[in-house]
Amino acid sequence: MNKINLIPKFALAIFLAVLMGCQDKILETYDLNTPVYMSYDLMRSSVYDTLPMEFEHPGKIYIKDNYLFINEVSEGIHIVDNSNPSDPEVITFINIPGNVDLAIMDNTLYADSYVDLVVLDISNLGEIKEIGRIEEVFDYSLPEYESGERLGAIDESQGVVIGWKKEKVTEEVEDPSSYGYPVRNWGLFMAMDKAVNAGSVSESFGSTGTGGSMARFIIYNKVLYAIDQSNLHLFNLSDANDPHSEGDYSVGWNIETVFIARDHLFIGAQSGMYIYDLYNPLNPSYVSTYWHVTSCDPVVVQGDYAYVTLRTGTVCQSDANQLDVVYVKDLSNPELIKSYNMVNPHGLGIDNDKLFICDGNAGLKVYWADDPLNIAKNKIAQFEDINAFDVIPIDDLLILIGEEGLYQYDYSDVTEMKLLSVLPIFED
Repeated sequence: MNKINLIPKFALAIFLAVLMGCQDKILETYDLNTPVYMSYDLMRSSVYDTLPMEFEHPGKIYIKDNYLFINEVSEGIHIVDNSNPSDPEVITFINIPGNVDLAIMDNTLYADSYVDLVVLDISNLGEIKEIGRIEEVFDYSLPEYESGERLGAIDESQGVVIGWKKEKVTEEVEDPSSYGYPVRNWGLFMAMDKAVNAGSVSESFGSTGTGGSMARFIIYNKVLYAIDQSNLHLFNLSDANDPHSEGDYSVGWNIETVFIARDHLFIGAQSGMYIYDLYNPLNPSYVSTYWHVTSCDPVVVQGDYAYVTLRTGTVCQSDANQLDVVYVKDLSNPELIKSYNMVNPHGLGIDNDKLFICDGNAGLKVYWADDPLNIAKNKIAQFEDINAFDVIPIDDLLILIGEEGLYQYDYSDVTEMKLLSVLPIFED
């Protein structure tokens, strides 16, 4: 009898051991974002000019001579003949996979293509040529995805991730996996952020163009400064057609925009504004930091004042929507002098005390900024029908990108700004 009773007791012990061994595992069904790849070979063989295309997701704006260069987010660059701002003509499109940022010196255009820096000869806009490339200089990044969603394993050897395919997955899990890759937030392309406008440089150092306040590329003294989410990359442009990487600096996490004024580099980040001395352009020297609440952060500078917009957003974990005015006469000790409430400010620009702010759904706002302590009382105009993202004011011409297209205004009389033209965004 005892021998017979040993069998169920032994089986029970095994069952309990298995049960105890499995108690930390959970069976769960969830949606998984599986990466969709583009091979490196395809990415690097897909840069070419083609026929003009409609604007669908326009991003950064860049002005050089009589031309506008407008990023089509992650796809390439539109080139617009703007000799007559009242009648601009889209003349060609440069296909560049993964492109978000650009800068130009003389007849050479520099653009990001996912992890690479691409160098293009644009001396003949009818025949644009790739003449150089520095591979794997930028951080491997991922396209935007919904916050909280899970990602499949990333295999960098397969190429760059260009999108996601949702799959229903059931598996035993413990904790959701996380990946240490920066996310390219296409939705905030206007990193999306003058004054000499961002990108303007003395002719003696090469003829460059002008970018907006959301810019991540900027050229100064034949050096290209380019930022990703945490690093400042330097490229020597002494030979414009053959740039050389001069290494990078670790600045801080979630840096977003670059701006140059007073021979200094101002880097906008989600946590503050970093200031670097460019006395030696190839060896920037840290000066100081203006800290603020965590928020998306483009910056422009005129004279002794820096203007910083803070906003809420999908990746900006903050409830701050405001304009900060920072006194920077002493660059080693930036000081906040006043904050102004805004709705959801994005890009901004300043020209001879005329301050232009793209305030999201509240539209474009125009202020006199000659009295930094009373900006709110000195509003000149507001265009509520434009959901604006970024703006460049230059020589009485205002170039603005918004939800519905590219707008151009004559602001020679800022109290009576005149709409010159609109290039609409194509809607499916």
